[in-house]
Amino acid sequence: MNPIAFPTHWPVIAHADAPQSLIGQLRERFGSQLSTSMAVREQHGRDESPFDVPPPSAVVFAERTTDVEDAVRLCAQFETPVIAYGAGSSIEGHLLAVKGGICIDVSRMDQIVSLNAEDMTVTVQPGVTRKQLNEAIKDSGLFFPIDPGADASIGGMTATRASGTNAVRYGTMRENVLALEVVTANGERVRTGTRAKKSSAGYDLTRLFVGSEGTLGVMTEITVRLYPTPEAISAAVCSFVSISQATETVIQIIQMGIPIARVELLDANTVRMVNVHSKLALREEPMLLMEFHGSPASVKEQAELVQDIAADNGGNAFAWSATPEDRTRLWTARHNAYFAAIQSKPGCRAVTTDVCVPISRLADCLLESIDEANASGIPYFLVGHVGDGNFHFGYLIDPGVSAERDTAEALNRRLVERALRLGGTCTGEHGVGLHKIGFLEQEAGSAAIAVMRAIKQALDPRNIMNPGKIFAQL
Repeated sequence: MNPIAFPTHWPVIAHADAPQSLIGQLRERFGSQLSTSMAVREQHGRDESPFDVPPPSAVVFAERTTDVEDAVRLCAQFETPVIAYGAGSSIEGHLLAVKGGICIDVSRMDQIVSLNAEDMTVTVQPGVTRKQLNEAIKDSGLFFPIDPGADASIGGMTATRASGTNAVRYGTMRENVLALEVVTANGERVRTGTRAKKSSAGYDLTRLFVGSEGTLGVMTEITVRLYPTPEAISAAVCSFVSISQATETVIQIIQMGIPIARVELLDANTVRMVNVHSKLALREEPMLLMEFHGSPASVKEQAELVQDIAADNGGNAFAWSATPEDRTRLWTARHNAYFAAIQSKPGCRAVTTDVCVPISRLADCLLESIDEANASGIPYFLVGHVGDGNFHFGYLIDPGVSAERDTAEALNRRLVERALRLGGTCTGEHGVGLHKIGFLEQEAGSAAIAVMRAIKQALDPRNIMNPGKIFAQL
């Protein structure tokens, strides 16, 4: 395989305004559900990525599946791009209108369609957020475990194949989405999968759409697995002198088969930022934040085993958080690590990384990457869902200083090269979006990319579904 040149600069945007005749027909169909105001368009033309892109030409606020169908059909007639929008929390530029077009905001499609507690499944509209879903089903004794940190929409989480802090025990969206309703590029409604736990019927179209980042269709209903709410939950923090001690602890926990529910790594920089932001007093050393689910006896056994492993690796200040209030405070602080880092350098933007490596190579990848980041002089934060080998650097740059941007991109490029060399991937959970197009080519190879392009061409021959993402061009 010939090596692919990694991107060293952010993408050049070829933006185009939507035809006014299309805007007129959308206004006739949607009335007050259509907005062309600059404030609304700019809101829908930004996510948490560092890219600055012109906004979409208009925003359609869909309230039902027929709204999505009609909007897509009209856009298809004019060969105008369609970009789906949920909570706007993506960080790889997924929802940016890089080719212009119309944004379809599905946040008003926020209903629980059906809860099937006996089968432990629920069907929701795409605008339902993970917190909203868990609040709605809490009396059923079930919960939805996928937790990417932000209060993302279920539609967006499905589109990016999200995972997060609970993935080490409960898996990712790939394992937890059973069925979909999708509006395809010609405006037709397609259903994939069923509520059954398994099926051998035909091509697995559900898995095809999960992780497609809006490039194959707009999801309008999602059926996901639920899990029994654990009888007992306990959380713990443990500090270490070095990152290597913390990562070795994680490797041993996983290799011993301990069913830990969450194990998160924060480096000393990040703990310091979190302390300031969340007004905590955590030891400013590399830290593991862990959670255990199960019966009282099994939770106690898991925690004691982990405490022994941590102690053998130099862990200290092992502290328990048994009450819901303490657990919530700690996990809220972890989820706010990104915002704590951003606030530590006013006016900065974060160039984030998202590699995932086999658990046995975690320490190698982390330690080399930390040495490079420290040598660069760029401030950074480091967090990781290290139980499944996934971690994130956030390089904090002044977006107006090209030298800082170039340094961050070089660090990111070398990190991805390292992860691929160690048998990993360029993205464990954030998706490709704009930022990782070149990295996907390096990881997958030209033959696999050709297959993906063929699928895209077959389902979206006009290239209107979120164009400019995943592939450089069709």
